[in-house]
Amino acid sequence: MRGQRKILWLAFCAGFFIISAVAMSQAALSPGAAHPPKSEKTWYFAVSGDSRNCGDVVMPAIAAGVKHDDAAFYWHFGDLRWIVDMDQDFRQLAEMQGKRLSVMDYPSYLRTAWDDFVQSQAKAFGDMPFYVGIGNHELYFPKTRSDFVTQFTPWLDTTELRAQRIKDDPNDHTVKTYYHWVRDGIDFINLDNASKEEFDAAQLQWLESILKRDGSDPSIHTLVVGMHEALPESISADHSMNMWPRGVQTGLQVYHDLLKAQNDAKKKVYVLASHSHYFMDGTYQTDYWKKHGGVLPGWIVGTAGAERYPLPPGVENANAAKEYIYGYLLATVNPAHEPVGTIRFEFKQLDENTIPAETVTRFSAPFVHQCFIGNRRLTQVH
Repeated sequence: MRGQRKILWLAFCAGFFIISAVAMSQAALSPGAAHPPKSEKTWYFAVSGDSRNCGDVVMPAIAAGVKHDDAAFYWHFGDLRWIVDMDQDFRQLAEMQGKRLSVMDYPSYLRTAWDDFVQSQAKAFGDMPFYVGIGNHELYFPKTRSDFVTQFTPWLDTTELRAQRIKDDPNDHTVKTYYHWVRDGIDFINLDNASKEEFDAAQLQWLESILKRDGSDPSIHTLVVGMHEALPESISADHSMNMWPRGVQTGLQVYHDLLKAQNDAKKKVYVLASHSHYFMDGTYQTDYWKKHGGVLPGWIVGTAGAERYPLPPGVENANAAKEYIYGYLLATVNPAHEPVGTIRFEFKQLDENTIPAETVTRFSAPFVHQCFIGNRRLTQVH
């Protein structure tokens, strides 16, 4: 009897260890073990950038639009406030409160400009996840990158972003202006090219390590790369990373890295930027890229309230483009009858009648109207 009990006990233990080993093996192979599980469900997100000047008027309308579109999150590509001077909406709000601002009020503006962005723009999105990038206007004197990180740590060091950073490198406890997160088999990568030293060596090394991991990870099927300024040699080259030597050198390097991810690792790659204050689909449809590796899908969407620009030369090669407009880019993930990981982008233009009533009351109907008929320049920006 004792011998039979021993045999049964050994059989039980062996079965337990076999089942445990199989379970652990399956867990290790499961995409969900490394990243949130993939699905074929259709879902949405929204992006735009450049919300200085009239952004306090336009961004609440963008927030209302993306909520109506059931977007999972909103991603801002930088240039939150003007900084080189007081934004027109900032001045108007003071006037609505009975105060006319002068040059003497500029130091006060600098202290409160980013708080104004939070209160007048970001808060309009409520509890929707809000990802924030850095633009060149965030770095105009006296503002610094360190100031930006300090102000926006609640957005740059969310539980999600911190967990991803520590997963990438358990010793990395530094909050940065570049980061990434993974959702539904898509790696969303936010880059910092807001100043002339970018891309710096540390950011390049970080990006290329991510692309290398993604390239060998079958659970990642799509890369969405967002930044403030477009990569070099695009249709918008006159207002992009082409404007400084390191920008050209490192921007070309990043472009070729993304081409490799698309062509060699067979990932879907989408490249998004703002900085130029118009909408464009197909910004890398240039002779240069047709002759030097290939065209990446690229969009410009600097349409969140900044002074609006005319379209540049060569725009006839783009898939679509619009000037002197406001709006955002709505992304549809896994659209019907498309391969998993496919993303379709649609520009959602905002008209004057889309501005929420409370925003019109806050700034006055004449000022809102002026944001739509004015707030534009007629000459090219370089």
